[in-house]
Amino acid sequence: MRNVSFVRSEMLAEQTPPLTSIGVIGWARENLFNGWFNSILTVISLYIVYSFLSFLIPWVLTPTWKATSLNECREINTALTGHHSGACWGVITERWPQFIFGFYDRSILWRPILVFVLFLATIAPILFERVPRKLFLLGPVFPFLAVWLLWGGSIWSPVFSFLGLVLGYLVWRSLKERVNAVILLLSSIGVPIIWWMFLTEPASGLLAEIIPYEIQILPSRDFGGLLLSLTIGLTAIFCSLPIGIFLALGRQSDLLIVKVLCVWFIEFIRGVPLITLLFVASTLLNIFMPPGTNFDIIMRVVIMVTLFSSAYMAEVVRGGLAGLDSGQYEAANALGFSYWKAQRLIIMPQALKISIPGIVSNFIGVLKDTTLVSVIGLFDPIGLTTVVLADMRWNGVYWELNVFVALCFFVFCFSMSRYSMYLERKLRKEN
Repeated sequence: MRNVSFVRSEMLAEQTPPLTSIGVIGWARENLFNGWFNSILTVISLYIVYSFLSFLIPWVLTPTWKATSLNECREINTALTGHHSGACWGVITERWPQFIFGFYDRSILWRPILVFVLFLATIAPILFERVPRKLFLLGPVFPFLAVWLLWGGSIWSPVFSFLGLVLGYLVWRSLKERVNAVILLLSSIGVPIIWWMFLTEPASGLLAEIIPYEIQILPSRDFGGLLLSLTIGLTAIFCSLPIGIFLALGRQSDLLIVKVLCVWFIEFIRGVPLITLLFVASTLLNIFMPPGTNFDIIMRVVIMVTLFSSAYMAEVVRGGLAGLDSGQYEAANALGFSYWKAQRLIIMPQALKISIPGIVSNFIGVLKDTTLVSVIGLFDPIGLTTVVLADMRWNGVYWELNVFVALCFFVFCFSMSRYSMYLERKLRKEN
């Protein structure tokens, strides 16, 4: 009898998988054509996408960048395609400085450009670890320098305004070991406010007469375009986060008066549309100011947008605080930390980490909401479209202007969204 072996004594060589199961073909077969119903949906979707792109691409890719009027754009498109439909990009070529800088004179565009460069240098060490830490020194100086460069005037006004911040720091340094946290906070904030309200203007005016040095003053009506939106939006973004943190802590405070005031403020602001607050800022706020007070309209809008954003930010931060386990508070108490030290070192870093998606979503919403200032007469990028359309040469151009404005906002909002995702991945890896 012959013995038959059923165990293979040698391995077969590996074979490549069939082309229909790997690569693009394999992915399409698995995800797009894995059944008769999905195959029909895929074919219909491809037809819709093709129909849309077959119209959009020729409309976008028109050689009208050097046209000087809508009629000239139509002539170019008619000569190229036989009909006048097509984008008229000449309006963007001619008016893009206005959409970016508003009504700034070309000779002083270096001022907003310098402010933007300084802003990037100021936030770079906050956003990225490898940036030199010495750039943190720009943080306290930048707001006062930016206001001076954008609005102009005497150099001594921002200098004495900065001295108010220095006084607040000196008060904090001298009292931090002597008084409790509430008195320390009120003193550190109250002294600069008193300085700014009663002493900054007389002192800066006196020194300006002795040593005059100033740059051209620009009224608020010259602000417009993306510069106006970024000025309002970024100021509200960077001011609303610390204010929102204090409001969230105040809402959870055991001090009845502090808790009630924070709750009332948050609920009132969240219950009122932003456009209502903007109307209050533009028309009613001056009624409550002392006679002769000249409160800049942009500053009023910035304050209202900041307060509006702070109320929503407080709820986002409160959600992060609610997501923490009670053991974190107990661990801080076991280590003997004071309330503020525990918040600074243990509680708040974890709460902000949890709240990153909500915080960035709030930031993006604030930047987009700045377009509402057009209803009170300020010329943000949306408001500038009406100025452009008032020119008879471009009357009838709509889509091109809105596409350009949408693209500008998309760049900033998408950048914030991507940085948020990068920060979440980075913090996840560090755990």
